[in-house]
Amino acid sequence: MSKPLIPAQRRERIQEFLAAHKIVATADLCDLLDVSEATVRRDLEWLEGHGLIERTHGGAIQNERINLEQEYQQRALRQIEEKRRIGALAARYIQDGDIVFINSGTTTTQLIRSIRSDAEVTIITNNLIAVLDVGEVDYEVLILGGTFQPKSNSVAGRFAVQNLSQVYANKAFIGVDGISIKHGCTVPSNAEAELVYLMLERTQGPIHILADHSKWGVVSNFEIAPIQKINRLICDSGLDHNARAALAARSVEIVVANANNK
Repeated sequence: MSKPLIPAQRRERIQEFLAAHKIVATADLCDLLDVSEATVRRDLEWLEGHGLIERTHGGAIQNERINLEQEYQQRALRQIEEKRRIGALAARYIQDGDIVFINSGTTTTQLIRSIRSDAEVTIITNNLIAVLDVGEVDYEVLILGGTFQPKSNSVAGRFAVQNLSQVYANKAFIGVDGISIKHGCTVPSNAEAELVYLMLERTQGPIHILADHSKWGVVSNFEIAPIQKINRLICDSGLDHNARAALAARSVEIVVANANNK
């Protein structure tokens, strides 16, 4: 019979497992460590208290921090198909008569590309790359003025905030770099965070977060909204079932974009 692990060894094993798998269920840790659920819960509480993990409904996720804003082209190459599906599904929630806020990002770019060209809507955005390649459309596009942000192909800053302060929308579709229960929705740029925060404050209707599964458990520099402020998360099928349960427990509707969406 093997010698029981001391707490420090158990916690190290948990961190090693999360480093490899990013997410784990409590039941799996019980089997891995050969200990009771109560012991696992205490270990997870200790690790969370030291900022090393984040507990979820029925398990834990690794806290992965992103401190630097990555170049647009780097991000555009990741989870391409998932982002296309998320964007196409999100476009279905835009209806004639809507006034919509959409921020910058590779997933929201896919959303703008998926809006019907004859839609009777108004899109208000700081996303330059998307509006430059949509071609001829009948709907109205208001581009927020501001300082050009080359890493994200967007605009932000004082002029963008001033323009945004003069309008309201009835829906918002926001792309994020990280989402977690504890830290909410986060982005790496202060300028983008300031703009998106104002978008959410001036949205008089549902707030949609667009994020593929790789964003779960990621924490970036600036929080734009707590989980409780989100109405709907549009994601791909790779989102773990424990993550879905944790979000659903906080009244977030989860809509999954997959190959079967018509």
